This record gives sequence, structure tokens and C-alpha cells, in this order.
Amino acid sequence: MFDSIIFDLDGTLWDSTDAAAIIWQEEASKYKEVTDIISADRLKALYGLPLEEIAVKLLTSVPRETAIKIMRESTTKQCPYLEKVGGILFPGLEETLKELKKTYRLFIVSNCEEGYIQCFLKAHQLQDYFEDFEYPGRTGVLKADNIRLIVKRNNLLAPVYVGDTAGDATAAKAAGLPFVYARYGFGQVKESDYVIDSFDELLKL
Repeated sequence: MFDSIIFDLDGTLWDSTDAAAIIWQEEASKYKEVTDIISADRLKALYGLPLEEIAVKLLTSVPRETAIKIMRESTTKQCPYLEKVGGILFPGLEETLKELKKTYRLFIVSNCEEGYIQCFLKAHQLQDYFEDFEYPGRTGVLKADNIRLIVKRNNLLAPVYVGDTAGDATAAKAAGLPFVYARYGFGQVKESDYVIDSFDELLKL
């Protein structure tokens, strides 16, 4: 039925919000005018949005320009940090990827900056499972277009997209792909083609 699987990253493959919140808080503390509370839970509620939107919604006490500046500084510093400490992989992730790789070609498309997917792969030594990945920090376009790029570049005939937010569902639909809702993740999705409540349920699906 499918020949390939394209994954979202945050809330689908791992949870990096604890480490990310530390970096965001450190950078925001350099600006006295910031009064927002930055926490992993607040980041989880925003992940899946473009980074500029995350910054503006997270840092409401400062102008948009300042929020985006803090975001840029945070994302630059969080990648080396995450590469060292890693994030929290969802249960059964590597074992499931190993089994899926026997039958399907695997890819990642995430709304992130340069280096973020790479630090995920390096921190957990998962490079061999994924053939290709894409993100707006490299292409300048958002998720639906990056999904299309992956499909075209790799000549995929029957791909499916797996994600955990309404934005993921919208992007998959816009790109013409069936959508698997990872209900164990960060977001709430009303419409999907399939639903999984743990990562290893992909094997049954």
C-alpha cells in the first residue's frame, strides 16, 4: 500500500522540550523586558508551528522582532547542546525503525532551523535509518512544500506522512499524502486517515 514513510520530528520521534526550554530561558534572560515563563509544557503546546510563530506566541511580553531574535539565538545554541545531551525518544523508536526500514524507505520533514534534524540523528545515532530529510531552515519553505520536495527528489510513489499536530495534518493533505496521527504526541488532530497511540503501532498499521 505504501512504499515510504515521512515523519515529523518533535512529538513524533522525540521530545526535546526539556532541553530546549533550558536554552530558550537562558537566552531570554539576557533581555530584561522579557517577563514570560518559558517551560517545556509551553513549548509542547506550540511545537508544530513555524519557528517565528512559536517565538511570537511564547514571548508575548516583547515585540515580534525581539522574540524572533531570541528564537534565532536559542536555535543556534540548542543544536550543539541537544547533540550532546539528546532528547527523549518515544518508547520502542529504534526497534520500530529497524523493522520499518526492512520494508519502507524512511524520511523526515520538520519545521525547524539548520542543524536540528542533524543533531537528533547524531545524538541518538539514527542516521542509517533515514535516507533524506528537509526543513525550512534550508529551503525557506514550510512543511507541505518540503514534503513535496522529499517526494519528488526521492521518486516516492506511495508515501504516507506521520505527525502529531493539526499543522502536520494540514501539510500532509496539502501535499496530497495520507496522514497518520501520532496521538501520543503534543497536538490535537480532528481529522486523519489513521491513528496510532504508540510509535510501535506503526508495525501493525
